[in-house]
Amino acid sequence: MSRNNRGFYLYFVVIIGLLLFTVWIGTLQVQHSGYTRGQFEVQLKNGEVARVDICPNKDTPTGSLEITLKNGEEKVLYVTDVTEMEELVRSYNIDPAVQDVPQESWFLNSILPILIVVIVCVFFFAMMNAQNAGGGGSNGKMMNFGKSRARLTMGSENKITLEEVAGLKEEKEELQEIVEFLKDPGKFTKVGARIPKGVLLEGAPGTGKTLLAKAIAGEANVPFFSISGSDFVEMFVGVGASRVRDMFAEAKRHAPCIIFIDEIDAVARRRGTGMGGGHDEREQTLNQLLVEMDGFGVNEGIIVMAATNRVDILDPAILRPGRFDRKITVASPDVRGREDILKVHARNKPLGDDVDLQQIAQTTAGFTGADLENLLNEAAINAAMDKRVFVKQEDIKKAFIKVGIGAEKKSRIISDKEKKITAYHEAGHAILFHVLPDVGPVYTVSIIPTGLGAAGYTMPLPEKDEMFMTKGKMLQDIMVSLGGRIAEEIIFDDITTGASSDIKKATKRARAMVTRYGMSDHIGIINYDDDDDEVFIGRDLAHAKNHSELISGEIDKEVKLIIDDCYQKAKDIIMEHEDVLHKCAELLLEKEKINRAEFEALFDTYYPQPEEPGAEIKTEG
Repeated sequence: MSRNNRGFYLYFVVIIGLLLFTVWIGTLQVQHSGYTRGQFEVQLKNGEVARVDICPNKDTPTGSLEITLKNGEEKVLYVTDVTEMEELVRSYNIDPAVQDVPQESWFLNSILPILIVVIVCVFFFAMMNAQNAGGGGSNGKMMNFGKSRARLTMGSENKITLEEVAGLKEEKEELQEIVEFLKDPGKFTKVGARIPKGVLLEGAPGTGKTLLAKAIAGEANVPFFSISGSDFVEMFVGVGASRVRDMFAEAKRHAPCIIFIDEIDAVARRRGTGMGGGHDEREQTLNQLLVEMDGFGVNEGIIVMAATNRVDILDPAILRPGRFDRKITVASPDVRGREDILKVHARNKPLGDDVDLQQIAQTTAGFTGADLENLLNEAAINAAMDKRVFVKQEDIKKAFIKVGIGAEKKSRIISDKEKKITAYHEAGHAILFHVLPDVGPVYTVSIIPTGLGAAGYTMPLPEKDEMFMTKGKMLQDIMVSLGGRIAEEIIFDDITTGASSDIKKATKRARAMVTRYGMSDHIGIINYDDDDDEVFIGRDLAHAKNHSELISGEIDKEVKLIIDDCYQKAKDIIMEHEDVLHKCAELLLEKEKINRAEFEALFDTYYPQPEEPGAEIKTEG
């Protein structure tokens, strides 16, 4: 039994109890006191009775005698014949006072029964309405099953505006036209312009798609319906389509307004990709959504905004003009955008005078808005754990490592041999990061185990954002990945399993160069990628390779050639700087973690006037 039902039943019992108590009070008779007729007659003979009041009942001749004795004591005697008792009293020269026969109560006999029926009926009707309104009970839930689950936020309730969205300057400019249309549609209709019916926001998770949609609604001061794509789909066929119809019907009553569907790929996936045997609830929901967005129905003043990070799996019908007219890519912010985002999230956090948000923005290349918010939050947690009321730069550095690499496990017991292997492994990576021109410089080198299972880490410091990768940089990335394995082989004349993830990363990068980017001289400028992002099981099972077995063999040879060439070049660089390799490993064994200045000081000691880094390194495949 639900909590609401228990409350209603309790009220019902209380009301019925009060009514019964009222009836009982109205009909209550004085209980028998134990006073007998014989005692009364003896007192009459002895002259002890001073006054007698005769009270006949409605159904005469029964009634009662209210007797007052000379000593002031009062008695009550119930009799079956008041006339006989009156004659008896008069025979002792006492004149009794005879009361009128009581009349029937019109309230108890007429009004009270009707009042009880009315109260009970009103109570049950109120309980049923409350169940239907709140969805309580199985009947209420069934009646509301096809209702939309979209949450409505009125314009006055939405406090988010475009000024609070940082790092998305171009995206906000594109959406500003929608704000202008919602504020003044006549300006556009005069010249025959039609506002986009739908806007699709695509981008990686955490880039601010949902925040941007809320800001548009807040800026335009219009109602905002928000719902997730998964809220449409249920196990019962037809429910999703019913919810779509109900949502648009509700939106029409609040037009102009914005409907925001988050993670629309949950309901708008490409049709006809299943293996069969299941229901087509998702397809029915998608069909209804297509009709509502641009079908026979007219939805004036309703703008549909949707967000997804998998635009490649959406059905082509929903992407055409007239439904989602605009597709806005919400990319990861650049260095200036990251600095603006950091300023927004640092508003309610007291920062120390050593905190440099510009330097943090430079070191967080590739971070999204959600990543930056999490970074500052972790830094604030570190400050609170240290019982400080402000955030220092050191807190942000610790948070940067925790977010990017994983929490350090300083309590883990590691043998001296494993520490030494890890030290040389990370030193090998660090040397290549420093020497190669396109992949460094080094930010931190550590041999402290992390929560991700790594025995240590070497973190570079990207000094600028890059829109695309060059062939030379990709080759240098492969060389850096192999640096740890090479150092182990040089120093210990043996290898460990610690470089497994490095080898996997290097192989994946080399294969992408050959099959996806056309960076192989032998294979040519042809795409042989098998599309590893394929997500549809129906298409995947019937998926055929787009190249022959001969080409597959050539691809494998070319990948091996790239890996072997990078391995040899990286080994030559590390051998050339073997003295720095030993010194770096010794410093790591002593301090467990070194920063950029400490690492670069090793090169300044052994190479006070180094040549231009990487000037003579050949990076051809």
